[in-house]
Amino acid sequence: MQPDFIIDSVSTAQPTALDYWDTARMLDFPTALWRLPNHHDKHLLVSFDKTLPRVSIDLEELPSGFAISPYDNLDSDRPGESSNSPGRTLFLRADLHLVFSEINPAQNTITDGNGANEKAAEQFLTVLADRLQRRASEQKPSPTPTPLPDLQAREQYLQGVANAVDAMQRGELRKVVLSRTKRIAFANTPNAVALFDQLCVAYPTAFVSAIYLPETGQIWISATPERLVSSNADGIFQTMSLAGTQPAYEPDGTPKRPAYALWSQKEIEEQALVSRYIIECFKRIRLREYLEEGPKTIIAGNLMHLSTCFTVDTRAVSYPQLGTVMLRLLHPTSAVCGMPRDRAFSFIKQHERHNREFYAGFLGPINIGSNDQQPLGYGETYQSAETNLFVHIRCMKLEGNIGTLYAGAGVTEDSVPEREWQETEMKCQTLLAVLNKAD
Repeated sequence: MQPDFIIDSVSTAQPTALDYWDTARMLDFPTALWRLPNHHDKHLLVSFDKTLPRVSIDLEELPSGFAISPYDNLDSDRPGESSNSPGRTLFLRADLHLVFSEINPAQNTITDGNGANEKAAEQFLTVLADRLQRRASEQKPSPTPTPLPDLQAREQYLQGVANAVDAMQRGELRKVVLSRTKRIAFANTPNAVALFDQLCVAYPTAFVSAIYLPETGQIWISATPERLVSSNADGIFQTMSLAGTQPAYEPDGTPKRPAYALWSQKEIEEQALVSRYIIECFKRIRLREYLEEGPKTIIAGNLMHLSTCFTVDTRAVSYPQLGTVMLRLLHPTSAVCGMPRDRAFSFIKQHERHNREFYAGFLGPINIGSNDQQPLGYGETYQSAETNLFVHIRCMKLEGNIGTLYAGAGVTEDSVPEREWQETEMKCQTLLAVLNKAD
């Protein structure tokens, strides 16, 4: 094994997250920037693989890194059997992992697990040092974006909801989540790191991320409230059901009190369907020892949702592979797809006019150590390593100066098409509220 490359002092200037982000973009290295819910530390990871490997997620076997999966990544394998589905999840290996803490300076380590990336590591350090020596004033976010008109969007979405309600009344579906897009144009390419920082301030309880994928020429930015699966150093597994949406503020701007939030029967049933599906997954793998907490009202930025948290002590039940098994069973969850899952999946492909791509997929760090540990190298693990994967909602795709926002609403037989359209409008505001202040 080659020695690690430690960034002690590349320059007299202290590198910022933007310095590392821009250096990676100059070299076309895939990059992930994220902050966990209710945390302050910000993580930045760079992979030296310009063509990212496609993997089937096995949380116990993968090295330290970051995963981002498309929505269309349905795993049909039986629980307990090895996956025969082709790998579609993009995996960014943690060749470079940094932690930016409010208390301590950034911990910066380039880890070269097999010596193959020594040249890439040296190239990265050289370009970073050159940037620091020539550093200009930090780029400011772009002015407020301009919406791009789509005259048919509303009519087509309303018709899709009406078709879904008809299918449910015929007994073909119990729930389906229909999504739509909203396109916006910036005067110039926006500063993704600045937008990420603003989302961190605006949505402290969300998983906030910015992912650069040079293969597709895309940057994905999100502030998602929905945890898919997580496991910590003590073997505690968690997942959650999240559904039902209403504004977190009264019409006069007064914040609502979560304990007094009123929910309709439609929203209560929608959230209960998601919870029941998780419990059915537990039953399929004969797991009975779990803690269920909820449903309760939570705040996610400008919205409120109903949420139920499920917790399992994997050591107590002797099930160390639970995270991997549940990930394959849950994705795509009924919160972004529907029930029965296969029928809802087919209905969405037939009726949505856009490709979801990474929207409603999942993303997050895998086997990443806490900020008081050295980052993990390829094939290395630490007891403090944690995995946190989230459903990729409340997101925007950036391609140059064009942004595409994604939002969906859960449709049941009690749905009113116009109300579902308004729900998607509220969800688009999660990001738009921040973008409109970025001037």
